[in-house]
Amino acid sequence: MDESPPLEQQQSQPHDLENEIVTEGSAFVHGELSSQDGCVPPKVDSQMEVLDENVSKQIIKEGHGSKPSKYSTCFLHYRAWTKHTQHKFEDTWQEQQPIELVLGKEKKEMTGLAIGVASMKSGERALLHIGWELGYGKDGNFSFPNVPPMADLLYEVEVIGFDETKEGKARSDMTVEERIGAADRRKMDGNNLFKEDKLEEAMQQYEMAIAYMGDDFMFQLYGKYQDMALAVKNPCHLNMAACLIKLKRYDEAIGHCNIVLTEEEKNPKALFRRGKAKAELGQMDSAREDFRKAQKYAPDDNAIRRELRAIAEQEKAVYQKQKEMYKGIFGGEMKVVARPRAVTG
Repeated sequence: MDESPPLEQQQSQPHDLENEIVTEGSAFVHGELSSQDGCVPPKVDSQMEVLDENVSKQIIKEGHGSKPSKYSTCFLHYRAWTKHTQHKFEDTWQEQQPIELVLGKEKKEMTGLAIGVASMKSGERALLHIGWELGYGKDGNFSFPNVPPMADLLYEVEVIGFDETKEGKARSDMTVEERIGAADRRKMDGNNLFKEDKLEEAMQQYEMAIAYMGDDFMFQLYGKYQDMALAVKNPCHLNMAACLIKLKRYDEAIGHCNIVLTEEEKNPKALFRRGKAKAELGQMDSAREDFRKAQKYAPDDNAIRRELRAIAEQEKAVYQKQKEMYKGIFGGEMKVVARPRAVTG
C-alpha cells in the first residue's frame, strides 16, 4: 500500500479508500477466538513438551520468528481453568483486552504462565499444563479468581507479540510519550506487513499498538496528548478493519470501525470500511447509508462511487428478477413497488 498524506490534503484530487491503509498521524490477533466456545479446555493431540518440572506445553498453532528473552514485554490472550474441576476462572478474550507480561518480573502466581510464554513465538497458541507450585500455591485464591488450594492449572495461551526491552519497563512505568512512541512503532511494523499481504502478522502488530492505548490510559489524557494518542490508535483500528475485511471476518471489522466512529463520527475511512463489511453481510440499506455519509466527507473518492454503483446494480437485478417472476405468475406486466435507487456522485 502507498504511503499517503492526510485525507484533508487529498480532497482536491481523486483517490481510493479501498486500497489505502492509514498512515497519517504519526507522533500505532485482535487475538483470534478459539474454535470452541471457551467454556472447557481445548482437546489437543500434539506432543507434550516438558518445559519445567511443573510446566508442560502442547502446541495448538505454530508461531513465527524468535522467542522472547528475559525482561521482554509480552502481549497475550489466555483462558485459564483449574485442571481437576475444569472451572474457568479467567478469559482475556471475553474482556477484549490483551494483557502484558514482563518476563522475569511477573507476579508469583503467574510464574508457570511466564515459563510457558517464554517458550512461545509470536502468533503461537498453546495449551499449558501448570502444577500448583507455580500457580496459586497451597492456599489457592477464593476471591478473584476462584482457585482452590493446591490446584493444578490449564492455560490456553496465544502470544500476540513482544517488545524486547533490556530494563523490562512495563506500560504503566512508561511516560506518555514513550507509550505513544512504542505504539506508533508497532503501527509502522504492521503497515509494512500489510503491504506484504501478511495479514495475520500485521494484525498482531496493530493489536499490540492498541494495547498501549488502553481505556485506562486514554481516560487520563487531554489536550495535545489525547490528540497524539488518537492519531495512533484510530489508524490501527482502521487498519485492523482492512485486514479483517480481506479475511472475510466482517463482524469484527465493523466492531473496529465503530470504535473509531465513536471518537470521529465523520471519519470517511471508518464509514467506508463499515459500509464495505455491511455490504458483504447483505445489509445493503445500512451499507448504502454509510457509503453516502463517507462520500459527503470524501466526495472525490473512487471506491465509494464503485460501492454505491454496485449496490444500485444489485438492486436493479433484484427488481428485474421480481418483475419477471410476477409476469410469469400473472401472465402479464405488473408494477413492482420496489425500484432501484439512483447512484449518488
